[in-house]
Amino acid sequence: MAARGHVQDPNDRRLRPIYDYLDNGNNKMAIQQAEKLLKKHRDLHCAKVLKAIGLQRTGKQDEAFTLAQEVAGLEPTDDNSLQALTILYREMHRPELVTKLYEAAVRKVPTSEEYHSHLFMAYARVGEYKKMQQAGMALYKIVPKNPYYFWSVMSLVMQAISAQDEKLSHTMFLPLAERMVEKMVKEEKIEAEAEVQLYFMILERLGKYAEALEVVRGQLGEKLTSELQSRENKCMFLYGRLEQWPECNALSRKLLLKNPDDWQFYLSYFDSLFNLIDQSWTPPEEGNHSAEGEVHCSVAQAIGFVEERLASEEVKETRPLRGPYLARLELISRLRQRGSPDEQQLGEPLELMFQYFVKFGDKPCCFTDLKVFLHLLSCDAFVNRLTEAVPLGPVGEDGVALPGDTRALQRHLGAAQLSRCLGLQHALSTDGKLALIHELRAHYRHGLQFGTSCLKTELQFSDMYCLMAAHVYIDLWIETGKEHVLWQCLGLLEEGLAHSPSNAQIKLLLLLLFCRLGAFEPVVDLYSSLDAKHVQHDTIGYLLTRYAESLGQFAAASQACNFSLRFFHSNQKDTSEYIIQAYKYGAFEKIPEFIAFRNRLNNSLHFAQVRTERMLLDLYLDADISSTLEESVKNMSLCPEEDDIPWDSLRDNRDLDVFVSWNPKLSKEHRQLSLEEESLWLRLRSLTLRLAGCLSGLCHSPQAPPPATPHAQRNAEKSAENGVASKPADMQPLLGQLERTLGQAAQFTDKHQQYPFLGPPPTRLPQALANGSCQCQLVALQLPLHVQELETSGLDQSAELQAQIANLFKSLTVQLQDMLNKCKGDLLEVTDGRCRAQPSLLENLVFFVETVCVVLWVSSHCSGTLRPLKSSLQKKKKKKKETSTVTPVVLSGFQEFTASLQTLLSQAVEQIQDQESSLTALKLEALSLEGLPQAEVKDTFSCDERTFIKAAMDKVQSSYLRSLQEVGDLLRKRADTLKSLKI
Repeated sequence: MAARGHVQDPNDRRLRPIYDYLDNGNNKMAIQQAEKLLKKHRDLHCAKVLKAIGLQRTGKQDEAFTLAQEVAGLEPTDDNSLQALTILYREMHRPELVTKLYEAAVRKVPTSEEYHSHLFMAYARVGEYKKMQQAGMALYKIVPKNPYYFWSVMSLVMQAISAQDEKLSHTMFLPLAERMVEKMVKEEKIEAEAEVQLYFMILERLGKYAEALEVVRGQLGEKLTSELQSRENKCMFLYGRLEQWPECNALSRKLLLKNPDDWQFYLSYFDSLFNLIDQSWTPPEEGNHSAEGEVHCSVAQAIGFVEERLASEEVKETRPLRGPYLARLELISRLRQRGSPDEQQLGEPLELMFQYFVKFGDKPCCFTDLKVFLHLLSCDAFVNRLTEAVPLGPVGEDGVALPGDTRALQRHLGAAQLSRCLGLQHALSTDGKLALIHELRAHYRHGLQFGTSCLKTELQFSDMYCLMAAHVYIDLWIETGKEHVLWQCLGLLEEGLAHSPSNAQIKLLLLLLFCRLGAFEPVVDLYSSLDAKHVQHDTIGYLLTRYAESLGQFAAASQACNFSLRFFHSNQKDTSEYIIQAYKYGAFEKIPEFIAFRNRLNNSLHFAQVRTERMLLDLYLDADISSTLEESVKNMSLCPEEDDIPWDSLRDNRDLDVFVSWNPKLSKEHRQLSLEEESLWLRLRSLTLRLAGCLSGLCHSPQAPPPATPHAQRNAEKSAENGVASKPADMQPLLGQLERTLGQAAQFTDKHQQYPFLGPPPTRLPQALANGSCQCQLVALQLPLHVQELETSGLDQSAELQAQIANLFKSLTVQLQDMLNKCKGDLLEVTDGRCRAQPSLLENLVFFVETVCVVLWVSSHCSGTLRPLKSSLQKKKKKKKETSTVTPVVLSGFQEFTASLQTLLSQAVEQIQDQESSLTALKLEALSLEGLPQAEVKDTFSCDERTFIKAAMDKVQSSYLRSLQEVGDLLRKRADTLKSLKI
């Protein structure tokens, strides 16, 4: 019989069907198959674990965990069981259990390279750097391979980075890591580039730049080959740190001779040059100027060097490089900053920039290149000269001269963009802006002919004209306040999106305009089509989540929060995997970056906002409707006593420059003020959420019986730990914080801070204070403390307290009525045939609903407390046979309050129905588009333009109806809960 090369483990064959079922998502069949197998083979541990994976995926976490721990307790060493348990623990988000698993395996099989390696990676997942160091050295002793040794070294570096005490890092961890690498260097055991990179990282962190420079320039530096010019870049960095400006200058000059288009070396050349001039450095009379060769230490030499580079470009037959031309402008800019007259030797900036435009104007990058140097110009003649240099055809019937090809189009577009950057478009009168819009629209539509063969995923050549026209429309809207301008802008952008479905900038601007109009429904599809990836959920997610709930689209808001939260929650797990891959492939310099990235996301302002808003939204939609407030809070694992937001280390990761703009950059002051406003609003929302959590745990029964058994006692203690049981004492400090934060918020909003239109969106804070929502919620949340005090003192001896509570009930009714009055009006108001949106009414309505939710939670608590008091009072009267019919003030006050709430909610529901009817009856096609009679509109706008404007109007109308419907549904559900508040 022929010998077989490989004998398959029979257990693998038995387990294969279970693996297949799990891979295909058929978890129930996987469980059944595992149970069948376990009846025949009780000791097949892997089958138990695979069954546990099936149970975990079908939502039976407790059973799965019990089964997994049963197997883990046996300390298995077979590969199948260990791998399956690792998968299960990862799905349970319990990576710390994997470490215990492999610690046991290593104890049983101490010479296994594989198990030691898995143990190291398990420690890496949980960030146990000291244990990683030990595991790495243990692995190196078993299998003396360089990577394992350097895993241990890198773990020491990570201990240094994560240490709270910086002194400890520089006196213990990093010097020890340095000695460990030096040992390998002396023994000539350094093999890979990654090991040299790690050595460089250690020396850099220790501030030993001279030693690091020796390493890079020495024999070890020859291994730095993975990146282009890696060695030179490191030398340049170190020369800068050591302030060895002669070497820095000589090296950058040498590299520019090789590649005159490398911009980073021009910058280091100029930086080093002016540092040498400031130090009055002169080259030695004999020998080399520096270790890197000749040094330039005067302006004359720099001018000569730049002109040499330009001369070599001018004689080339191929297309010239941009670097030398931009270097000349950069040198002029720096000389002007220093007040040096030598700048005149290089020429007039206007003439040089014009020449640059002539050479490179047909490239899209020409605008961004010249934009940096516009401060060198002192007149408007520049744009006129550029326009003259653009080859346009004859003036057409519409009075606009158009380009004949894409190169001419790009030149004209560049000139238009520079004109806007210089503020020439902003300075135009209203008629001038309208004429400019007409011209830009003509150029946009003419340019579409050049992109007829473009794929849907490609942008049209003339898309920038469309965007610029939209920006001019927005300027007009801000200046005049005329809403028809905004409708025309939306129509133009809708047209742009129809021709260029993949243009992210058109989508972003549409998204912003719809949000400002209070229409969230079209925004969901627009954001979804942007296909935001990974970190973009943090950087641009604020555009979506800021408006979702505030515009009454609760289902979409919930979905938007889920999008962001899914990314943040996966970040922790994903980053661990990136770190492990970095160890495996020796990318040590990336590991601190991954850690910093994870920390930045964990401390993200947007993450804290989305998490808080999602929990509040769940409470508004479900608490005391589908489940009690107590159950809802318990399901969230909300602990009101603990503030889990890292206020001192919050990071604002928003990309506030995401929009293409030709306006001045957003100032640092605006960024700082926006962060301050966002933090204030987040603090208010977080305190509201925590107070709701406290409210859910306030005990209604004053004589609650003690837990009957030790088990019940433990459960009660656990409930208290989870924030389900609270005391009035827990609410007092939170209410104090809420009151102080409201004071700070009022001071901030008194400044009436305005941000640029394309800057950070304003928070809901100003409107929340203006319509009285925050103040009303504060009054409502103070009630439980008074009611608890009443419960302690009883009804007989508390006349003054009862009167105080009754007055608070009346105050709440008045405040809610006032808030409802601020919601009256039509969302789309039509006057003289013109349509004006009033999104503030919708935001006020949402604030009203949120406040009603808080008031009803408080009312439910009051009802639960007052009901036993009333019952107790009636029993006393029966015993004493009293016939007095006088009802205590607090009880009659609460009954009047609930009746008023019922009336108020009925009014609100009727008001919403009226607004819905008004919106449905509105015929948008009959409205004027620019304040003209309908007949003249037909002459002004083509049929297609009217279609796009009408489509935008329809989207706004449909969105308003959807918002009103969702708000109305929630109010009706809340009105139903009032029936249970009778005492």
